[in-house]
Amino acid sequence: QVQLVESGGGSVQAGGSLRLSCAASGVAYSSYCIGWFRQPPGKTREEVAAISPGGGTSDYPASVKGRFSISRDNAKNTVYLQMHSLKPEDTGMYYCAAAIGGCQTRYGLPVLNQFDFWGQGTQVTVSS
Repeated sequence: QVQLVESGGGSVQAGGSLRLSCAASGVAYSSYCIGWFRQPPGKTREEVAAISPGGGTSDYPASVKGRFSISRDNAKNTVYLQMHSLKPEDTGMYYCAAAIGGCQTRYGLPVLNQFDFWGQGTQVTVSS
């Protein structure tokens, strides 16, 4: 059983940066695809990025491309989502998720229903 804990969210002004962390326990973390997803208020969950066990990354949606970057440190059992130039539309709950093996993608983006284990989320609020 994979247990995921997100941290690093908070309230920032537009143009600011945050780094989210997803810490895992309970399994060989390095064998899992880890994804980041977000859910804006009143909207459905959407893909942000995923990273494979070997460190390969998915594409990013146009809304975050060039501003967000996913990385992992298997020694620390942690995956990061670095977010720069934040915008009010980045506001939402951010979740990390884990899936055994490689990352599936559709049109370059992670496939949400591949992921079996989810964290509780961390809130990101960007004010204008």
